[in-house]
Amino acid sequence: MEGVLILAALGGGTVAVFIALRFWIVLHHRVVPRESLSLLVVAGSGGHTTEILRLLGNLSNAYSPRHYIFADTDEMSAHKIRAFEVDRAERYSSTMYTTHRIPRSREVRQSWLSTVLTTFYSMLHSFPLTFRLKPDLVLCNGPGTCVPICLSALLLGILGIKKVIIVYVESVCRVETLSLSGKILYYLSDYFIVQWPTLKEKYPKSVYLGRIV
Repeated sequence: MEGVLILAALGGGTVAVFIALRFWIVLHHRVVPRESLSLLVVAGSGGHTTEILRLLGNLSNAYSPRHYIFADTDEMSAHKIRAFEVDRAERYSSTMYTTHRIPRSREVRQSWLSTVLTTFYSMLHSFPLTFRLKPDLVLCNGPGTCVPICLSALLLGILGIKKVIIVYVESVCRVETLSLSGKILYYLSDYFIVQWPTLKEKYPKSVYLGRIV
């Protein structure tokens, strides 16, 4: 019943996005009845965080606790998340969230060679954190920080610790080509969502839902 109410409150392509999310929850509930879903959200500087928070604004408090991860130099995301959760707390009787920082995996215009090294360094911090949080679902939309986090989530499944569902939503600004993170996670995510038909044509595994943010 809750899922029906959530979907009824949403509009357009956003409904389709969360149909996929709710579908997994229903399947999961058949095995282990539960009232909430642990959600790990990867935030990124600038537009990435704005877009991901718009998506989160349509989720009920059943997606709790929410664990936000962002780069250690990203103060903007920290402020946006705090404001978002303060506003959310006014709409719900209780709200549970945590914030965590990891080393930035890639700076703008950083060389490929050095990116490998910094991503590995970020991974060393990501896996212990992901292991401790053990989320049910990872939601991300393109910041470089999401790559080591998603790799860590995959590693949890490979090691038999926990199966984590990865949902990747490519940024709306990506019309004809995927971001670097998208090109990597296209092959690793459980759901890969794009917002433009040109991307769906180029990447058949993706799910096109129209503009959702």
